[in-house]
Amino acid sequence: MESAKAFLRSLVGDDRLWIAEVFLLVLATAFAAWLLSLFVSRLQVRAERTVNPWDDALCGAINPPASLLVWLVGLSLAAARAGKATGAEIFSIATTVREVGFIVLITWFALRFAKAVEQNLADPRFMGKPMDATTVRAMGKLIRASIIITAAMVVMQHFGYSISGVLAFGGIGGLAIGFAAKDLLANFFGGLMIYLDRPFKVGDWVRSPDKEIEGTVEDIGWRLTRIRTFDKRPLYIPNGVFTQISVENPSRMLNRRIYETVGIRYDDAHLMAPIVNDVRAMLQQHPEIDANQTLIVNFNSFAPSSLDFFIYTFTKTTNWVRYHEIKQDVLLKILEIIEARGASCAFPTSTLHIADLPELALVADRQQSVGTGMAAK
Repeated sequence: MESAKAFLRSLVGDDRLWIAEVFLLVLATAFAAWLLSLFVSRLQVRAERTVNPWDDALCGAINPPASLLVWLVGLSLAAARAGKATGAEIFSIATTVREVGFIVLITWFALRFAKAVEQNLADPRFMGKPMDATTVRAMGKLIRASIIITAAMVVMQHFGYSISGVLAFGGIGGLAIGFAAKDLLANFFGGLMIYLDRPFKVGDWVRSPDKEIEGTVEDIGWRLTRIRTFDKRPLYIPNGVFTQISVENPSRMLNRRIYETVGIRYDDAHLMAPIVNDVRAMLQQHPEIDANQTLIVNFNSFAPSSLDFFIYTFTKTTNWVRYHEIKQDVLLKILEIIEARGASCAFPTSTLHIADLPELALVADRQQSVGTGMAAK
């Protein structure tokens, strides 16, 4: 080290020696940052060959915080050397900047790592069975909030602020804030209950019989939940609302129900029993009908214009489009069974009965006698 300084002193002189040292420090910092970036790039290529979500997240989070950390240390050392040589007060803050910058960069790295892990845990490329996206998102938000709060307390402690005093003030002020922002807190805890109880998750189709809420869940925030209605409009609902209403989650249904009433004519009453038996047999043999669920086909009622029987069964699929295709196929087969038995579906009819009144009979006799007399002439 001393020989290197003697060599530099011989080149630039004693009065400019600090300039050469600062230049070499900056040059060494740039070279170290380049080597670190190259090393991290090579490491990231190797990490991509594995299916472990942690190494990919770590390699993706290292840069640029690590490179900036190298620059922070190198430039702060160069600034300290320049301040020692020149006596300028502006360079005296180099140590403080380095310490605070170190906390900020570590916090940035932790936030990037948490975000990368959150994405990887919900990615089927890394996880054979990806974790629930809603749970992963909730955990990620809690971890990032904890990192930011911890970093803020460390910075405050570094500048001489008492953390215990801040915590005590937060406890007293929390009461006032709680009364002033009760709706905000209700929404926050409502969101927390959604994350814990999980009545629905992102991507589910939900609806409420208590309010006009129906659509697909797009995002569950700490204050609002965004639902995309079926006419593609966004619906923003405060989370506190979900603690006061019942929510139906059709996405978690096991089957879809077919419940229809079919009527035949009164003239085909003698065909009701074989029609009902044929329809029941058809449903039991249908490949898309779940025979393990309730299946009912029975004559149900004497309607004003028809004899009604009903079908009550469940499809195997829960897909909305596929369900309607199966339902159409079932109804068409029922029509074919009715026609094959020689019956017809009933439609609303009315029968008008006219009684034989004496006056009408007398008029009819007179018309008949008149017609007979004209025929004789």
